Parts: sequence; C-alpha cells; structure tokens
Amino acid sequence: MSAYAAPALYAVLLWWSATGLVLVLQHLPRRTHPRSMVAASAVLAVALWAIGAVADDDTEAGAYVGFTAAVIVWGWQEMSYYMGFVSGPKAAACAPNLRGLDRFLAALGTSLWHEFAILLGGLAILCLTWGEGNRVALWTYALLALMNASARLNLFLGVRNLHAEFLPPHLGYLACYLSRRPMNPLFPVSVTLGTAATVLLARGALGVDAAPHMVTGMSLLATLAALATLEHWFLMLPLPSAALWNWSLPGRAAPVTEVPETGVPRE
Repeated sequence: MSAYAAPALYAVLLWWSATGLVLVLQHLPRRTHPRSMVAASAVLAVALWAIGAVADDDTEAGAYVGFTAAVIVWGWQEMSYYMGFVSGPKAAACAPNLRGLDRFLAALGTSLWHEFAILLGGLAILCLTWGEGNRVALWTYALLALMNASARLNLFLGVRNLHAEFLPPHLGYLACYLSRRPMNPLFPVSVTLGTAATVLLARGALGVDAAPHMVTGMSLLATLAALATLEHWFLMLPLPSAALWNWSLPGRAAPVTEVPETGVPRE
C-alpha cells in the first residue's frame, strides 16, 4: 500500500505548497516581482537540467525528480503570467458590449504570449525526454497544461465560483472575462475526461506487472489528475475551497467583488 500512498501524498503536498507559493509571490508588492522572476528562472534552469538528467533513469527516484521538475517548470509559467512578464498583446479589460467570438479573441489577447510559452515549455521537455524511458516529466507537464486550459475555458464560459481573490490587483482587469453561471456545456465534459484520466492512470499504477518506477510515476500522475479534476469541481460546488490557500493570500478584498451573469464586472 505504501507504494501508492507515498507518491499520492507527495503529489498532494507538492500541489498544495507550490500553488500557495506562487500565490504568495504574486501578491507581494510589484517591486519584488523582478527579483522573484530572476530567482524562479534560475530554478527553472535547474529543473530543465534535472529533467534531462533523469530522462533515462527508470527508477522510483527518477519518477519523483521528473514529476517535481515538471511542476517547477509549470510554476514558472504561472508566475511569469500572473506577475505580468509573459501575458499577451492586449493586457486590458474587455469592452462591455463584447460577446461570443469577439470576447473570446479579446480574452486570448490577454494571454497569447503565455500560451506560446506553455507550448515552448512542453517542446523543451519533449526534446529532453525524446527516446528515453522516463517520461514522467512530459506527462506531468502535459496534464497540467491540458487541465489548466480546461479550467480557464470553464471560467470564461461560466462557473459558480470565480475565486477572484486569487487575482493580484494588477490583473483585476481579467475579471471581465470571467462569467458566473450555475453551469456551462464544457464542465461535464471536463470532469468526465478528468475522471477517466484518473481512473486509467490509477489502473496503470495498480497493474500486476507494473515495474516499481511505473507504479510511482502512474501514482503521481493519477493523483495529479484527481486533484485537477477536484479543482474543476471547486469552480462549481458551493464549498469554501479558497480556504485551502488562505495562508498565502493577503488580508484584502478581492479585486472584483461581483460578476453578474453577463461576465461584466460591477464596480
């Protein structure tokens, strides 16, 4: 049992602490952000080196290192966006009359460079692990990217809980691209696919012929898929899920206190 419990616990703790650390840093005064990004970029370089170093390491330790390094690479992507260093060509609020495709394109304009950076990060990890036996880092990064894209699309289409308190003040304009609705057509698809991925990965970990490093890697990935699916449910269920990271948020009001059905914030 410990072969499954240890990776699962590690994935939960890393997910919770890494999310909280990014929230802490992005809510610090803006003057601290350049220093934070320099330090994060140094850690990013070490993480990429580590992914390459363990690409041929078919051991449990190699799975842990690959998983951790991929989470660090993803953390850099999140920091660079939420600190405003890698965002998009139009970092501004949307016009109140925008609807449909025009509103989607305007939202994409706030994060286009960020989307390209995510692709480049994935390509870098793909190159570092190409033809090697340990691809835990690649699958971890791919899972994070896909579930993040799904969560952002759900926020755009409409969810019950916007978690606007997670946005730092300099990104308050993003709230106009979010919508508060009891349900949207994408949400059932997202949670169904997330649940299916969790089950398939868990079955891989529980396979009788699975090598120890496969058990560890699949357990880490299954837990991450379950957490990503849970985060989707946090968007809809009436639960105080933001309390998980209260320790990382400053004692202040959210940038936008109310977003009506139209998705346009009220002042």
